[in-house]
Amino acid sequence: MKKIVLIPMLLASLIVFSQEKMLTKSGTITFEASVPSFQPVLGTNSNVTFVLNPVTGEIASLALITGFQFEMALMEEHFNENYMETDKFPKAIFRGQIEGFDANKLTEDYKDYVIKGKLELHGKSKDVNATAKITKTSSRITIISDFAVNASDFSIPIPSLIKYKLDDKVKVQIIAVLKQS
Repeated sequence: MKKIVLIPMLLASLIVFSQEKMLTKSGTITFEASVPSFQPVLGTNSNVTFVLNPVTGEIASLALITGFQFEMALMEEHFNENYMETDKFPKAIFRGQIEGFDANKLTEDYKDYVIKGKLELHGKSKDVNATAKITKTSSRITIISDFAVNASDFSIPIPSLIKYKLDDKVKVQIIAVLKQS
């Protein structure tokens, strides 16, 4: 009898917990590692998964590295094979916390928040602190963030022959519009 009651209660709690999550599978990450006077090094991935728990402010994202697209196919090939080594390291993962986050206090006006967490990329993990602008429109929460990471922190190999064409400081922009999952 206890099992009969316990199973529906567990299922109900899972349903309630899953309703708390907000999700998108079409978030965008754009990065730029350009040096002035040389061809722009710019990649965009518009198939990034972001998950937000609006109750706790926990946030996570997953980007497949092969999802980044470049203006030139050759640049994309070099990025995947020579630098990011996507056969060994196929994804980037971020897990973090939005400090002071309260979904009930969000409005249509952007408010600044700090996001702290860990970025796992190219087999390395690094603490990341970023400022984000967050807004809520009807049932959607939009997060926009700009920050920078150093390629050297993730042991991304850049041959000395072209090192002068790439900036070690990589500028990253994130745009995610999340809705109830």
